Amino acid sequence: MKKLLAGLLVSGMLTINAIPAFAYAGIADVSDNYWARTEIASVVGDSVMSLTGANFDPEGQMSRVEFVKALLKVLGNENLEVKSKVKFSDVAKSSDIYAPIARSQQLGLVYGYPDGTFKPNRAVLRDEAQSVISHITIESPVDSNIVSKFSDAAAVPAWANHVYAKTLSYGIYVNHPNENELRPTDELTRAEAAVLLYRLRQRLDLVKSQYKNVEETVLGTEHLNVTKKAPCNEVIVTNLRNVVKEGNVLEVAFGEQFKSKLHAAGDAVTFTNPADIVTEEGTLLFPAGSVFYGNVLEIKDPQWFNKNARAYVQINKVVTTDGKTVDLNAKPFYKDYALKEGPWMTAGKVALYTVGGAAVGTGAGVGFSFIPDPDKVGTGIAIGTPVGAGVGLITGLVTPGLNYSAKQGEEVRVILLEDASIAK
Repeated sequence: MKKLLAGLLVSGMLTINAIPAFAYAGIADVSDNYWARTEIASVVGDSVMSLTGANFDPEGQMSRVEFVKALLKVLGNENLEVKSKVKFSDVAKSSDIYAPIARSQQLGLVYGYPDGTFKPNRAVLRDEAQSVISHITIESPVDSNIVSKFSDAAAVPAWANHVYAKTLSYGIYVNHPNENELRPTDELTRAEAAVLLYRLRQRLDLVKSQYKNVEETVLGTEHLNVTKKAPCNEVIVTNLRNVVKEGNVLEVAFGEQFKSKLHAAGDAVTFTNPADIVTEEGTLLFPAGSVFYGNVLEIKDPQWFNKNARAYVQINKVVTTDGKTVDLNAKPFYKDYALKEGPWMTAGKVALYTVGGAAVGTGAGVGFSFIPDPDKVGTGIAIGTPVGAGVGLITGLVTPGLNYSAKQGEEVRVILLEDASIAK
């Protein structure tokens, strides 16, 4: 009986512990560790996408008409006056999907098929969604080689090469679960759609004016003051977002111990901000405890003649404590963006070699002088000490430099290489 009660107790405890893993933000089928939980909660909270009962169905397909409805809401055109007749043979005027498809047709958002149909219930393909985003965003010079960095670049249709180059450059894309794959011809899931729509809403400034009915108004320019050496300290505050301008410097701390000799290119690295990052005027940008995610780009080992190791890292995004995900492009604010041991650590190493050499030289001087004549010990010390110190100094200067090491919580400064947009 005792064993049965104990078993029931353990079972009950496991059940209790399992409950918090679900119902993230009140959504029954999205766990609190689901990869797109923040974006899903955001689009549901703002009525961009809806629930069925308490479920979101994150792995379900995103249909073409669902994508149109959500896109209209992001762009502020869900109530646009319908002035044109829907031309698609499979969209009845009496149906509840007629109005959103009419608005999409009127704006030129999502096109139909050559046979005159819209196929509203067909799943959206990932490259189709990217094509829509590329179509409605402004043109600017993009790196066409960015697509080739992905392992399945050959799977991107020829017509979609520029589409992906553009949306990747703008950061309005999704490539879960493998960050090295684009999977362009796969069907778009509802979770992936949530991420795309969330990121598009963060970058409404990139949407062409004819497609949006959301006016962004600049409320003012505020300032960060981490260091006077920062190329820029401006933060643009609008009614939709806060834009931390390129060239701003942030102060963050290592989330775990870092040692260059134990890391390699591609390794993940995290940072956090021990204190709120706030403008001088009082606008909170990143609450304390936000996590800055990055990766190691390259490690250069120590070289002879006291050249220290260099660690090159890049921060790609921030997840704030209030659930926002902010795309970031930041690197350490040091020469060549490299993390390395400073001159004082190098000087300390050389000093140790010098002191060690002096000690050895002193011992040698004493030994050599004592054997023939004990009275000449002082002379041996006088000669051996500086000689040994000199040898130690030379050794310290020509040996390989130091590896880079940072403790958990050790602070570093990073510089933004692109504007960072923080949605309100």
